[in-house]
Amino acid sequence: MDLFVLVPIFGVIALLYTFLQSNWVNKQNAGNEKMKTISGHIADGAMAFLKAEYKILTYFVVVVAILLAVMGSSNANSHWSIGIAFVVGAIFSACAGFIGMKIATKANVRTAEAARTSLSKALKVSFTGGSVMGMGVAGLAVLGLGALFLIIKQIFAPDATVDSHEMERTIEILTGFSLGAESIALFARVGGGIYTKAADVGADLVGKVEAGIPEDDPRNPATIADNVGDNVGDVAGMGADLFGSYVATVLATMVLGRETVSDDAFGGFAPILLPMLIAGTGIIFSMVGTLFVKVNDNEGSSTSSVQNALNLGNWGSIVITAIASYFLVTYILPEKMVLRGHEFTKMGVFGAIMVGLVVGTLMSIITEYYTAMGKRPVSSIVRQSSTGHATNIIGGLSVGMESTLLPIIVLAGGIYGSYLCAGLYGVAIAAAGMMATTAMQLAIDAFGPIADNAGGIAEMSELPKEVREKTDILDAVGNTTAATGKGFAIASAALTALALFAAFVGIAGIDGIDIYRADVLAGLFVGGMIPFIFSSLAITAVGQAAMAMVEEVRRQFREIPGILEGKAQPEYEKCVAISTDASIRKMILPGAIAIISPLLIGFIFGPEVLGGFLAGATVCGVLMGMFQNNAGGAWDNAKKSFEKGVDINGQTYYKGSEPHKASVTGDTVGDPFKDTSGPSMNILIKLMSIVSLVIAPTLAVLHKDKIEANRKAKIESLTGVTGTATVVTDTKAVQVIPSQVQGHLNENGDFVYETGNIQKIKLEGGKTIAIGDGSQLYQLYNVVKQKDKSALDPNKWYTIENLYFETGSSDLKPGYELQLNTLAEILNAYPNLKIKLGGYTDNSGNEESNLSLSNLRAQTAKLKLLELGVSADRIEAEGYGSQHPVCEANDTDECKAKNRRIDVRVLAL
Repeated sequence: MDLFVLVPIFGVIALLYTFLQSNWVNKQNAGNEKMKTISGHIADGAMAFLKAEYKILTYFVVVVAILLAVMGSSNANSHWSIGIAFVVGAIFSACAGFIGMKIATKANVRTAEAARTSLSKALKVSFTGGSVMGMGVAGLAVLGLGALFLIIKQIFAPDATVDSHEMERTIEILTGFSLGAESIALFARVGGGIYTKAADVGADLVGKVEAGIPEDDPRNPATIADNVGDNVGDVAGMGADLFGSYVATVLATMVLGRETVSDDAFGGFAPILLPMLIAGTGIIFSMVGTLFVKVNDNEGSSTSSVQNALNLGNWGSIVITAIASYFLVTYILPEKMVLRGHEFTKMGVFGAIMVGLVVGTLMSIITEYYTAMGKRPVSSIVRQSSTGHATNIIGGLSVGMESTLLPIIVLAGGIYGSYLCAGLYGVAIAAAGMMATTAMQLAIDAFGPIADNAGGIAEMSELPKEVREKTDILDAVGNTTAATGKGFAIASAALTALALFAAFVGIAGIDGIDIYRADVLAGLFVGGMIPFIFSSLAITAVGQAAMAMVEEVRRQFREIPGILEGKAQPEYEKCVAISTDASIRKMILPGAIAIISPLLIGFIFGPEVLGGFLAGATVCGVLMGMFQNNAGGAWDNAKKSFEKGVDINGQTYYKGSEPHKASVTGDTVGDPFKDTSGPSMNILIKLMSIVSLVIAPTLAVLHKDKIEANRKAKIESLTGVTGTATVVTDTKAVQVIPSQVQGHLNENGDFVYETGNIQKIKLEGGKTIAIGDGSQLYQLYNVVKQKDKSALDPNKWYTIENLYFETGSSDLKPGYELQLNTLAEILNAYPNLKIKLGGYTDNSGNEESNLSLSNLRAQTAKLKLLELGVSADRIEAEGYGSQHPVCEANDTDECKAKNRRIDVRVLAL
């Protein structure tokens, strides 16, 4: 467990770095008194919003924590402390937003002052402010998750094996931390998005379009609220967002890692440990990457020089993390592992990590193409602005829809590629690899709004023109990095949601999602609707708040003489109050839908319908997120293109022209797309998956009969055999029982067989299996490989050791993959081999129920072998109830555990 201790240490190192860099930023010159006054207004407005938001969320957190504690205490696979984990996750997420907000409101004015000196100094101040947020958020995530895991494990599973009930409960409690993080992230992102876009839209419509004054002009009453909004939405909201993503990605991999059968040097814990170490080392190498972010003033001031500096830092951290991942994988993981019947290698895991990094990179490149100035998509919107506002809107919608094509192909390829590399664990670890350098990605993202604020302060403080030119360079790069960051975030969210979905299926005790069932199909459609109604509520909230903002700005222009002449000061605080009040009130309903809808679907209709619901929500949420983010980003840069002048049909148009006014309208429409509803999609799909994962153990108990009936129906449809059995039809069911069965009863009440030393055996066809030389499957193999029909004992049965089912159910417990995989490999290597599976129970309950249950268990084992590629005509399966006990007394827990088993008999060679 020593390496697990490293994880929170990485978090402490990141927070120490945050503290040192924050001190450096605070020591920089904050400019003249006017600059300090303006930045003070922005900081006060930002903190007022956080205070109001966190006050409301405190009530939410307390209520949900109590409900989780009650639910956890009533379920054997959970515990009331899941409520505490939820509170801790919520507090850490709130702290992540607070750190970002605090440093951003310090760095903005210092960046404006630094821009008086040089572009390199302004970049250093703004990017250092961003790196404080990036390292702070990542450090909190790794510290919180790592430390909480160690504490919970020490309390509930100090000496437990990885596949034990105690470890299952440990991971289940840990999901509360992720739920708390994602819950706060959703409200912060939605609330912050409503705030910033209500102010932005209101300021633009009246200031730019009606009054004809520049952006960030101090005469605009909404300009302070607009600058506050940059911090509220793009800093605090984004910080909480990526904090939640970071935690959810690592947690999803840990959940599937616990189910993975791994014979490693860490007692089977390596698949759980790996994502945590990748996250920790990613922080360290993100710190290294920040050293590469610098520009040389002697080479000129341009957006390309700044973009290249950021790219160098980003690429540097990615490459170093990729190299480190290789050494981590080769050191920690064993050569082969198995998850749900899928065998994969450690090089497959490394391949999946590389797939994740490539997908993240490609998504960023594609997003940049669709949103960057000078590229075909944005240029097409610019051209369509010349014919009016309507054609600008049509062009932006078209670009947004088109922009889903390539990302979805890349994402689909990434999902399939990572699955081929390492199964479902590969999909999860691909997301973890993609998110490894979150600290660096967030540093780059956060520098943008800091630079934007710096430009606003420079404009309101009436600093020299060359200062605004430098901040505009940083702001232009920040817009591009913000767009690419959103593409990166939605890709990681899709992979994480898929991994969480896979984890939910396992914990809920279902075999899969059958979309041919009417109720599941209905759930699929309802889930697909959720992102649309969520977006509608978010955009409506922005529209209503913007209307109130417009009316207030118009009132001030009308009733306060001298504002437009610069002789009177606007009432900035009234616009700040409008945005704050609207965002707090309007964020509640969308957030409630995201949390309550999976609860209602799951508890009323069961886990399979909930699975269909999640599938629909994930697909539509990813598409909606891509569409809205890219359309909004393209509209934004189409508007900015006019600042330097654009050529349309041989005529050059600038700010203030009719095409520019059309582009302002498009940008205004796109604002809630790219900064409110679009970025919220990735939190929405992950939050609903995490809510489902948290309630999965309860659903498994609540809908146990329905799950069992569905499994029975599936077995009947695939095998043609019913779950009922009343008589023994096999005339050779009498078993030759071994004289001694060595092993012990574990803490879960299952008998653990001693199977001897592991032998590596090369089968016909070249496949290699690992099998204990004292196991009965080893005896079976020795008979099969001889291919001697005369030596075949028709009465001989072999127990498939260490194959367990949930009590009273045909649901296989985690760890079944190793044995059934070995049997499947033997069957596939010897195509003439035919077998019969026999299911047995102890003598608890009545014999009719035992016969039915044992038959279902035998058919379930057969079904798993069919999924592993064995043809149905080579396997028979039947249940024998409590007949033919290995331990005839059937009077002790150990004796009964020996009798609950699946045996196999050779029918033909």
